[in-house]
Amino acid sequence: MKRMGREIKLRLPRLIMNVVMALIFFIISIFVPPPLSSIEVPGLNIGANQLVWIVSIFIMAIFLVRALSDALILGDAFTDVVIRRLGIKEERSPKRALRDFIYIIIIILVATALAPFLASIKDVGGWLSTANTYIALALIIILIYDIGRIFYHIVEEKAELLAEKLVRPEKTKARKADG
Repeated sequence: MKRMGREIKLRLPRLIMNVVMALIFFIISIFVPPPLSSIEVPGLNIGANQLVWIVSIFIMAIFLVRALSDALILGDAFTDVVIRRLGIKEERSPKRALRDFIYIIIIILVATALAPFLASIKDVGGWLSTANTYIALALIIILIYDIGRIFYHIVEEKAELLAEKLVRPEKTKARKADG
């Protein structure tokens, strides 16, 4: 738990800074090129507006990739917290993945059943219905991500076992050759 707190303290400011920088370069890509449309870059034979737009979009993409890497690690931490809060045991088995899949089906059914009732509420029904959809979507994404992590760990574990089995006979042959 302490490691998770340290990870959040390290990654969250970086994530925010990278998103802000990407937003700044996105705004630059919108507002700076139009005034430069009459200028042509010598040697490249393209407009200065195109060059500024390409460079700003490229820099924005770099910041977004950096933000994505931090967001994935924070997503892991957040998923662990949500999974624990939902009362799901911390096991990495296909049974847990199946349980997550069943939870997804239940969330879809409950959200679908609630939608008409929420939409019929006067004045705020549309907002509640939209909130219902987004909350269900967020929970489904978290559970799908958890299923992916479970299968990734299972495949990783099997690959390590296979690699170990492939290396072991070579060690046995080397010992027999020395002996």
